[in-house]
Amino acid sequence: MSDASSASSDSPSGTATDDSRFRHIVEASPSAMVMINQAGRIEMVNLQAERVFGYARAELIGQPVEILLPQRFRPQHPALRQSYFAAPQSRPMGIGRDLFARRKDGSEFPVEIGLNPIQTEEGTMVLSAIVDISERKRSEERFRLVVEAAPNAMVMINARGEIEMVNAQAERVFGYERSELIGRPVEILLPQRLSAQHPKLRQAYFDAPQSRPMGIGRDLYGRRKDGSEFPVEIGLNPIETEDGTMVLSAIVDISDRKQKERSIEQSLKEKDVLLGEIHHRVKNNLQIVHSLLDLQSSQIGDPAVLNMLRDSQNRIRSMALIHQTLYQSHDFAKVDLATFLDSFVPVLVSSYATNPNRVSLDVSADGIALPINTAIPCGLIINELVSNALKHAFPDEQGGQISLEIKAEEDGNLVMSVSDDGVGVPRDFDVATAPTLGLQLVTMLTDQLRGSFDIRHADPTRFIIRFPQPA
Repeated sequence: MSDASSASSDSPSGTATDDSRFRHIVEASPSAMVMINQAGRIEMVNLQAERVFGYARAELIGQPVEILLPQRFRPQHPALRQSYFAAPQSRPMGIGRDLFARRKDGSEFPVEIGLNPIQTEEGTMVLSAIVDISERKRSEERFRLVVEAAPNAMVMINARGEIEMVNAQAERVFGYERSELIGRPVEILLPQRLSAQHPKLRQAYFDAPQSRPMGIGRDLYGRRKDGSEFPVEIGLNPIETEDGTMVLSAIVDISDRKQKERSIEQSLKEKDVLLGEIHHRVKNNLQIVHSLLDLQSSQIGDPAVLNMLRDSQNRIRSMALIHQTLYQSHDFAKVDLATFLDSFVPVLVSSYATNPNRVSLDVSADGIALPINTAIPCGLIINELVSNALKHAFPDEQGGQISLEIKAEEDGNLVMSVSDDGVGVPRDFDVATAPTLGLQLVTMLTDQLRGSFDIRHADPTRFIIRFPQPA
C-alpha cells in the first residue's frame, strides 16, 4: 500500500486525509492488525502487532505473512490465502479450526483472526485483526478440567439443544462414548415418552435462564444407551460463551436413594401397623381389667370398697381411651386431647352422678395434642379432679357446672384447669397433705410432668396445673 505522500499526489482531494485517519484507527486498535497484499507480503502492522509478535515493525514490513505462522502451517497457507483473495469477504478465519500464531522467539499461542478485504489503488488487500486468546484458552481448559473431574455427570448443551460437552462421569452414567454424544440432541438422554415435550421446556428455560433445579416437584428420569431408565436429580446452570448462552447440567443418579426411600417408607408403614396393633391390644387389655373390676364390684356390698373399685375403673378407662384415640387417629405420635375428652368426660359424669343432667360440663381443649407419655398423666389428673368435683362439689343432688380447659400460653407452658361452682374447698385445704389417694396421685403426676399445682378455694373452685409443653 502506498504511503500518505504518494496517495496525496495521485488521488482525488481528501484521500491523503482519509488514509491518515485509517492509519490512526489501525494504530490505535487494541487488537494486533496486519495488512497483506495479494502476494502475501505484509504491507502494514500496528503497535499492538509489534507487542504481540515480538517483532519491530521494520522486521515485518515486506515479509511474507507466513513469518507469523507456526512452521507446520506454512506449506498449506499460500493456497488458503489465494482461495480467500479469489472471493474476499469479511469473516472469521479458519472457522471450526484452532488457529495458532508464532512469535519472533518461536513460541506459539492460540489466536482468533478476523479477515476484512480493503480496496486500495494497488488492488485488494486483507486487513487481519488478530487476538491472542491464550488467557481465554487457559480459562476454558481450567473449566474443562473442573467439569471433567466433577463427581456428577455433566452435560452442556447449546440453545439448539445439541450436546457440546460431557465429562467422564456422564459417559459412565449413560453408557455412551463421548464421541457418540457430542453434537447429538440432548433428548437422546431422555426416556422416549418425555422426548416430545422436552424441546418446549428447554426453550422456556433459555428464554429466562437461571441457576435452579430442573423439574421442581416432578420425578425426573434419564435413559441409558441400553434403553434402561433411572431416576435423576438435575441442576441447571446457564453459561455465557462467545457462541451464546449454553446450559451446563449436573445430573445425579438417585436410584440408590430412591430404593432406600422406598425401604424406609415400607418400614414406616410396617411400624405404623405394629404400633396400631399395640395400642389396640393395650386398650383391649385395659378394658378386660375394667370388666374384671366390674365383675368384682357385683360381689361387694361395702360402699367404701365399691367407691375404690369405681375410682380404679375410671383410671383404667382413662388410659384405655387414650390408646383408643391413638389407634383411631392413625397418628401414633400425638393424642388429640379434645377427641379423648369428648369420649371420656361424659362417661365419667355418668359414673358418679345418679342424675347426669344436674351437672353441666364445659370442655375446651381444641388444638392441643400431646405425646402419649404426657397424655396419660394428663388423662389421669383430669380423671381425679373431675371425679373429685362430682363426688364433693355438689352435695344433696344440687346442680352446677364443671369447666375443664387446657390451653397453651405464650411462655411455652400448658395450663390445665378444672373448676366448679359448687360448695368449694376449705381455706386450709392443702393438696400436698390430702389424705385421699386421688389427690396424692395428682401431686405425683404433676411432679412427673415437671409442673406446678395451684388451688383457688371458691367462687369458683379451681385446680390449676402448669407444665412445660413437650416438643
